Amino acid sequence: MATSRVRVGSSATNRTAWMGDNSGSLALAAQLARGGNCVAALPGRFARIGLVLLVVLATLSAQPLWAGAAASVMLQDATAGEVLAEGTAEASPPPTLESLQQALQTLQAEAAASTEKVVTEIGWLWTCLAAFLVFFMQAGFALVEAGLTRAKNCVNIIMKNLLDFSVGSVTYWMVGFGLMFGVTYNGWIGTTDFFVDGLKDGQPDNGEYAFLIFQTVFAATAATIVSGAMAERTKFTSYLLYSVAITAFVYPISGSWAWGSLYNGSGWLEAWGFIDFAGSTVVHSVGGWAALAGAIVIGPRIGKYGKDGTITPIMGHSMPLAALGVFILWLGWFGFNPGSTTSLDDGSFARVAVTTNLSAVGGVLAATVCSWILFKKPDVSFALNGALAGLVAITAPCYDVGPGSALIIGLIGGVVCVFSVLMFDRLRVDDPVGAISVHGVCGAWGTLAAGLFAHESANGNNGLFFGGGWELLKTQALGVLVYFVWAFGASLLVFLAIKYTIGLRVSEEEEVAGLDTTEHGMVAYPYSQSTE
Repeated sequence: MATSRVRVGSSATNRTAWMGDNSGSLALAAQLARGGNCVAALPGRFARIGLVLLVVLATLSAQPLWAGAAASVMLQDATAGEVLAEGTAEASPPPTLESLQQALQTLQAEAAASTEKVVTEIGWLWTCLAAFLVFFMQAGFALVEAGLTRAKNCVNIIMKNLLDFSVGSVTYWMVGFGLMFGVTYNGWIGTTDFFVDGLKDGQPDNGEYAFLIFQTVFAATAATIVSGAMAERTKFTSYLLYSVAITAFVYPISGSWAWGSLYNGSGWLEAWGFIDFAGSTVVHSVGGWAALAGAIVIGPRIGKYGKDGTITPIMGHSMPLAALGVFILWLGWFGFNPGSTTSLDDGSFARVAVTTNLSAVGGVLAATVCSWILFKKPDVSFALNGALAGLVAITAPCYDVGPGSALIIGLIGGVVCVFSVLMFDRLRVDDPVGAISVHGVCGAWGTLAAGLFAHESANGNNGLFFGGGWELLKTQALGVLVYFVWAFGASLLVFLAIKYTIGLRVSEEEEVAGLDTTEHGMVAYPYSQSTE
């Protein structure tokens, strides 16, 4: 009976067994209930082994718990039927040890396949949930940028953050994803997977959709960083054109160098051992260096720098908005960094969450103390940017360092951010929200930090401070350099092309009046009608 139902390697039999067809096992149990005939039929030395295997088979059966009563009825029916048939037919031969072993192996294989499927789909779920958190960061960027600039430009800022995500999602789906993760023959650029359709070998592949949405929100992050550095004086249409450029080729091409192997590609830089787990350089520095190119080409806001070299602060209109934006970004980063595991990964996402948080608080503390010393008062704008500096800095090494190192990386990032903002002001590069310093400079610092603080207990790599020598640090420095050259150079060409064709900057009259009314025909605060 049992041996006629179990065919090892038969997909039809495997599906039947997994769905709960246990008639063979029930018949065996019936014989056992009548006095253990099936066990007694085995050679003496195997009798106990046979009994144990029968118990194991019963335990591993796919029958759900609620089917216990039905199983009892089936057992009684099978026993009664066999009693009636005893006088008219010869009893079926008892199972052999080999057939029981085959049945057990089949059940184990089916259980393993089912477990693997569940684990894979849980990984997709985690990836999507992380993507949703990263998407929410768009709200954080919009609030930070709006709060740190003047009220007369809030509508423009909201529209830019809304549209760069919308436009970027389409262009990344069409072109960017393929350039970044398609098959590559030289490690420099992908050549397949354009217009992602969620099919693999002609069959639906929901895992591709999970990966696509996760990477799409990363691409949008790189694009929206540029908005802050060029705020309050950029033409809306010109900004949208650049958003297309960065999500279609500036970000994806360089992204393939470090992350291509995450899907169908292979990157030349990752082959060298470059570490950027979640994108200090791949995402943030690319956006930061693009922002630097844009700020240089477009020039400073009216009244920011005097001819005599004086620097006039242009204050943001709402620190509460900026603070809320930073807290939203902080929350989103728990999707950005831990979510980059794209699976449960033995729970390593929890460790990444801890290193991410410690670096953020380190950035806050260091920037607060630093601004307190420099300006005799703790500056809230520097403290808020300190949090972002710590978050950006830990994004590359978050998987490769311990908690103590993460705190140090954040502390240094907070100090670097403060002095970088002051440096760019002295260089007369007007960045209203500090995006270049937070994302470009602190992204570079975090990438280098992986070469200093990586520890083998975390991911098998040792940085310079833990006896790993200079090799990893050299690779990290190379990555920082090539990403700067590419992102700054390519973006500079795009901004110059826009400037000398349709124009990049609004007129002086439009800038003074505010972009809300001149570009969008409305104001953010209609009851105050404030222009400052």
